[in-house]
Amino acid sequence: MNNLIIDTAGEKIFFIIIANDKEYSITHDNSRENFDILVKLVFNFLEENNLHVSKIDNVFINQGPGKYTSIRSALSLAKALKVSNKLDIYGYYKSQITNNNYNILVNLLKEGRLTKNFIQPKYLN
Repeated sequence: MNNLIIDTAGEKIFFIIIANDKEYSITHDNSRENFDILVKLVFNFLEENNLHVSKIDNVFINQGPGKYTSIRSALSLAKALKVSNKLDIYGYYKSQITNNNYNILVNLLKEGRLTKNFIQPKYLN
């Protein structure tokens, strides 16, 4: 199972692929310029790791807390991937990640603790 994690809610933009026992990640500055090319950044990341979007099964999105624009950009991208490639999307909160261990999301999914295609963003004031 191939999982793509998009985390734009913090000070950096993180993309992570968890595929079987392999994990790939990259970070970018959380800047307006990068949000303007967010789709390109994701597709470049997938291509660099020899993974086509059609091979992604699940997309996980950090729902916050975070800045409105950061979270909305990631959600828009995830929903576009969902519609165009029939992917399942799952929202998670920053508090669910400990020690930057994003593998916990795959475990939460297997345990049935994440709701498919249900996103509830939490924005900073």
